[in-house]
Parts: sequence; structure tokens; C-alpha cells
Amino acid sequence: MASLLFLHTAIQAGIPLLFATLGEILTEKSGHLNLGVEGTMLVGAVMGFMVGNATNQPILAIIAAGLGGALMSFIYAFLTVSLRTNQVVTGLSITILGTGISGFIGQSLVGEVLSPEFKMFFIEIEIPILSQIPYIGQLLFHHNIFVYLGIITAIAMGIYLSHTQKGLNLRTVGENPAVADANGVNISLYKYAHCMIGGALCGLGGAYLSLVYIPAWQENITAGRGWIAVALVIFSMWSPYKAIFGAILFGGLDIIGFRIQGMNIQISQYLIDMLPYIVTILVLIYNSMKNQGDGGPKGLSVAYFREER
Repeated sequence: MASLLFLHTAIQAGIPLLFATLGEILTEKSGHLNLGVEGTMLVGAVMGFMVGNATNQPILAIIAAGLGGALMSFIYAFLTVSLRTNQVVTGLSITILGTGISGFIGQSLVGEVLSPEFKMFFIEIEIPILSQIPYIGQLLFHHNIFVYLGIITAIAMGIYLSHTQKGLNLRTVGENPAVADANGVNISLYKYAHCMIGGALCGLGGAYLSLVYIPAWQENITAGRGWIAVALVIFSMWSPYKAIFGAILFGGLDIIGFRIQGMNIQISQYLIDMLPYIVTILVLIYNSMKNQGDGGPKGLSVAYFREER
């Protein structure tokens, strides 16, 4: 039962990573590398918490978080799509901007806790019949609404990218925008739309932390999860389905310290906190050593200028 509880908690801990990873996958499929995931998550977290704390309306808080993330990605898209600025530098600037915005808005929210009525909206929901399946039922079908939303979003995105015309257009835009342009695809529209949707997903990942996982505001609430999400995109080979398992794995690494403490094993907490980042580095090294093509879009980070095609 202890291992079942650990896996159950790992799934919940991995949800903010899943949303952020899905958002970055969608952005990168359009040919844009956005390293501003951390800042976008922070803006989503603070906007969601601010609205939730002020209105006590969970739906409004979720919408605000998504809009906050989408706005940050709109800024990124305007700079990299319209002005064709360097994507790496722009993404890093978005992270710095998002950190500053969350710090400025959040300074008056430190110590605030969401009301019990608000938190009731995110209580765990048992899916009838399925939740009664031994072991699997409690593990997979007994979670809060955010967990179900994350899994459904990943599956829907996988279907969208692989089995729809617009998904094919998007992949073509990321692989070779000149070919997509020649076939009548509106390159700028696809890039803007998918960057902003990706940003909204990152904002929801941040909102999960401030509204559900830690229903109170604290500075730097994302604690580097945005950077892990960027690495998870490579770990999942740009597949939304694989992102589900990657997020659960890294969610487990995030909470493994509590399990070790419960076993009375004397290991430095600092070492435990380093585990997700150590695994991230190992994943990047592994993918580099394979040297068989990482599966990423061929046009990633390359600015498109129509007159050059």
C-alpha cells in the first residue's frame, strides 16, 4: 500500500510538469524553442492565485492563469515571429520578466491561503466503477480534476498532432515552413496560435501549484520546474503520450525525499533536491550520445523570412 500511495502522489506531483511539457511540445512543434517556460508558469501561478483569492471562484482562477500564460507567450511570439529575434535570448528574457512579474504581484499575497470552499473544488474525485478496480482503481481513477484534465489534454494533443490536418500542417511548419507556406498554410497564424496555446498550458501548470498542490502563495513557487519541463520535451521525444510517463517519473523524483525520510535513511536533503536535475542532465547526455536524431522539428529555432524561400 505504501508503494501505491507513493505512485498516486507521484502522479499528482507530475501534473504541473505535464502541463508545462505539453505546452513546450506544442510550441516547439511550430519551430520555436521557448526557454521562458519557468517565467510563464510563474505568471500563470500568480495570476491564478490572485484571482482565486480575490473572487473565490476556481473557474475564474483557472481562466486567469491560462490567459496570463498566453499573454507571456504572445510577447514571445511577437518578438520571435514578427521581429525574428533570437529565440534562446528571447525565451530567457521571458523567464526573467515572468519572475519579476510574479515577484511584484505576489509580494502582497505572501502568506495568503485559499479558502476551504475554494479548495473543495479540487478534491479528489472517484470515477464510478473504474475506481473500484483493485490497485489500479485507486492509482488512476481517484484524483482531482486537474489530473484528469492533464491526461485528457495529453491524449487530445497526441491525436491532434498525428491524426488531423491542422496537426499535420503544424508539424510541417516546424519541419520546413517554406514548404508549408508554398502549400497555402498561414505560417504566422500557426506560430502565434500554437505558441499562445502552449503558453496557456504552461500557465495552467503554474496554477496547479498555487491553487491545488500548494494552495497558498509563496515566492518562486515553481522551484525550477519550468526548466525540468524543457528537458522533459527531449526526454519524451516530443511525444505527448511519452510526456505523461516522463512527468510521473520526475514527479516521483520530486517527492522521493519524503519517502526516504519515512524510511529513516540519513541522506542530505540537498542531495535529494538535486535528484530531478541530476536525472535531467543524464537524460540530455543519453540523448546526445545516441546521435541518431533527437526527433525534434528540423526548423526549430530557425527564424522564417518568407522572402528567403
